[in-house]
Amino acid sequence: MELGTGTSRPRNVDWKRAAALLYGDWGTSKAYVTGIAFAIAMYSSFWLVLAVSLLTLVVGINYVWVCKYFPEGGGVYSAARAHSRHLALIGGFLLVANYLVTAALSCFEAFVYFGFGFEEAKRWAILTIFLIGAINFFGPRHSGGLAIWFALGTVVVMIMLAVAALPHLPAAIAQVQAPRRAPWEWWVAFTGVILALSGVESIANMTGVMKLDSGASPAQPQVTRTARRAIVPVMLEVVILTTLFGLAMHAIPAMNAQDHEGDMLRHLGRVFVDEAWQGVPLLHWLGHRHVFSTLVSVVIGGLLLSATNTAIVALVSVLYLMAKDDELPRPLAMLNRFGVPWILMLIAILAPILVLDIQSENALHGLAVLYAIGVVGAIAVNLGSCVLNRRLPMLPHERAIMGVTFVVVLAIELTIAVTRPMAALFAAIVIGSGFAARAMHRGLGMPPVLYRWVYGLSDWAHARSIPVPGVLSRLRRTLFPEAVARRLMAQPAPQQLAALASQLGREQPVGAILVAARGVTPTLRYAVEEARAHEAHLFVLFVRELFTHIPVPMIEEEDPEAQSVFAAVQSIAAGVKVTTIYAVSNDPVWTILDNAAIAGVDLLIMGHSRRYALTRLLRGNLMQQVAQHLPEEIRLVIVS
Repeated sequence: MELGTGTSRPRNVDWKRAAALLYGDWGTSKAYVTGIAFAIAMYSSFWLVLAVSLLTLVVGINYVWVCKYFPEGGGVYSAARAHSRHLALIGGFLLVANYLVTAALSCFEAFVYFGFGFEEAKRWAILTIFLIGAINFFGPRHSGGLAIWFALGTVVVMIMLAVAALPHLPAAIAQVQAPRRAPWEWWVAFTGVILALSGVESIANMTGVMKLDSGASPAQPQVTRTARRAIVPVMLEVVILTTLFGLAMHAIPAMNAQDHEGDMLRHLGRVFVDEAWQGVPLLHWLGHRHVFSTLVSVVIGGLLLSATNTAIVALVSVLYLMAKDDELPRPLAMLNRFGVPWILMLIAILAPILVLDIQSENALHGLAVLYAIGVVGAIAVNLGSCVLNRRLPMLPHERAIMGVTFVVVLAIELTIAVTRPMAALFAAIVIGSGFAARAMHRGLGMPPVLYRWVYGLSDWAHARSIPVPGVLSRLRRTLFPEAVARRLMAQPAPQQLAALASQLGREQPVGAILVAARGVTPTLRYAVEEARAHEAHLFVLFVRELFTHIPVPMIEEEDPEAQSVFAAVQSIAAGVKVTTIYAVSNDPVWTILDNAAIAGVDLLIMGHSRRYALTRLLRGNLMQQVAQHLPEEIRLVIVS
C-alpha cells in the first residue's frame, strides 16, 4: 500500500479578512483610550493621546516588517524561539496575559457602551464570556466573516462621528491645556494610556494562514503585500481617529474626570450629533431619542464582543502551540470532534471570568493596568528578538528603527512593572504558572503518582474495564475522540482489530474513489469494498480540523485518531491500492475539494452527519457546502 504525506493548512485568509480580524482588536482601542486619557489628565490629555498615537504608528510599521520576515508566523513565540526556548515561553506567556485581559476588558467595555453601570456590566460580561466560549466549543468557521461586517459598520459610524466633530475642533484647540506635570509624572501617565497598542501582535500570528503574494510559492512563502494591505488601513484609522477624538473631546466644557471614562465616544456622539439634530426640524425626533449615540453604542459594543471572541480563540491558539511544541502538558492539546482543544477552551473561558470577577467596583481601571503589561511585554520581546536576530535579512534602516522602537517599548514595560505592582504581580503569576505547568510536564517537581495520573488517566480507566453505558460511550467518542483513539491504539493487536471491526460495521458493497473520513465508521468499509469491486485506486483523506489563528504543525504520527482511521482501512483493504492523505485545516470544505481535484477522482464519498440541529446551526452543513462547490465531473455519494 502507498502512504500519502500530510498537507499543510490552507492559506485562505486574504488581506480583507486579516484586516477585519486585526481591526476587531486594534480598532477597539479608541473606545476606551480616549476616556482613560481624559480621566488621567483631563483637558491636557490630548498630548497623551497624540504621543500614544505616534507610537502606535511606529509600532504598526515595525509589524509590517515582522510579517515580511516571518511568513510562516511571526508572533512573539516564533520570533523569540530563534534565541531561546525560555525567552519564547516568557514572550508567549506575556501574550497569554494580554489575551486574558483583552477578553475580559473588551466584554466589560461592550456592556458599558450598551449603557450598563460598572457592576451590571461586569455581571453581564462574565455571562457573555461563558456563552462565547461555549459557542466556540463547536469551532464556528465564520467568525472572520462576522468580523468583516462588524468592522465595516464601525468604520462607517466612526467616519460619521469624525465628520460631526470637525466643526468643534477650534473650540477644542482653545481648551487644550499645556502639560503642567513633571516629566516623570507625564511619562507614567503616558504608560497608563498605552492600550492603543492592543491587537497589533495578532497580525503577526496570522501570516502562516495568509494568502501568498503573487509570485510566491509554498516552498518560498511571502506575504509582505497581504500583511501590508491588512495593517496599513487599520493602523491609519486607529491613529487618525484616536487623535481626532482625543482632541475633539476637549470641546465639551465642564466634564469631570471620570464622567465618561468608559463610554467617551458615545458621549461625543450625543453632544456633536444628537444635540445638533434637536435644533433641526426634520431631525429633532432623532436627536431627542439619542439615535446616533445609540448607534455608536451598538456598533462599538458589537465590535468589542467580536474582539472578545477573537481574544478567546487567540488564547487557545497560543497555548495549543506551546502544548504541541512539548512545552506544556500533552493532555492540554486533546481535540474534540470539532477540532477544538477542549481543555484549553475551558481555560480560555474560566481565566478571563476570574480576572474580571476579582476586579473592584470600577473594573475598567484594574483591567487597564493588567492589560498594558501583557501587550507591551509581548511587543518588546518580539521586536527585540527580531532586532538581535542577525540571520534575518533586515535592511539597515529597518533594523535601526526597530531597535529604537524596542528600547522605547522596553522602557514602557519596565515603568509599568515598577509603578504598578498589581500589574507586575499579575504578569508574574501568569508566567510562573506557565513555567510550573512546564516543569510538571517535564517531570520536574511532580510526584510520580500525580505524573502517572495526568498522562495515564485514560489507560488507567481502560485497564480496569470500567463499565460505561452505550449512550455515554457514544458521547465520549463524539466529544473526546483523541482519548478514545489513544486507548484503542494502545490495545494488543487482536483486541485492536476486533474493536476496529465492530466500528467498521457489516460488509456493504458500495463504491468510492476518494473517501473523506471522519473516524472509524462503516463508511470506510463501504469505500474499500467498492474500490475492490471496481479495481479502483482508493484515496483515504483524514482532515484534522484545527481552529486556531496560529498555524500549528501536526503530523500523522502525532494524531491517534488519524492512525486509527488509516489502520482500520489497512486492516480490510487487502488487494486494494490505497493512498492515505493526512491534512490539517481550519477549512475542511476547501481541503476536501482541493484534494479531490488534485487526485483527479471521479467519485467522492462522505459519511452522513448525525450531528444535532444546534451543532449544524453553529457550524453549518459541511456536505451541503461541498456539494455546492464540487465540479460537475465529480460525483458525490453520501453514506448514511
